[in-house]
Amino acid sequence: MMSDDILSYLPAMRAFARSLCGNATDADDLVQETLVRAIENISSYTPGTNLRAWLFTIMRNRFYSNCIKQKRERTGDEDCASQQPTVSAQQEWQVRIRELEKALEELPVHYREAIVLVVVLEESYARAAEILECDIGTIKSRINRGRRMLRAAMGEEI
Repeated sequence: MMSDDILSYLPAMRAFARSLCGNATDADDLVQETLVRAIENISSYTPGTNLRAWLFTIMRNRFYSNCIKQKRERTGDEDCASQQPTVSAQQEWQVRIRELEKALEELPVHYREAIVLVVVLEESYARAAEILECDIGTIKSRINRGRRMLRAAMGEEI
């Protein structure tokens, strides 16, 4: 049943959405929008093809459509005090994770998308190339460069 397949992809969809949006609230909204779009356009899905890649493509397109819309509708939430952390991390590993998240967020989007799909979500290079609509060699190059940029940002030797 297709609904069972979609439900099994929710954790990966949330992770990919988080990498795009940068926060859990917007990521959950993006996952929900993706699922609504998928249901609305289920007739355009070809049974037997990669459902996960189809969903990720919808999510990525939805994210960029939302970005365009947000540029026209500035809400001013960047300066909102509720967005600022009130307690800093106490454990070193939490600090390193935050540093990694920040470094990942600061990567150019095409490197970040490739890293998240292949390294975090364990998509194959071929699937990532399909989702990001580029050649497999481009994906490999983006992963390599993105990893080097992350190492440099984290203060590790290259």
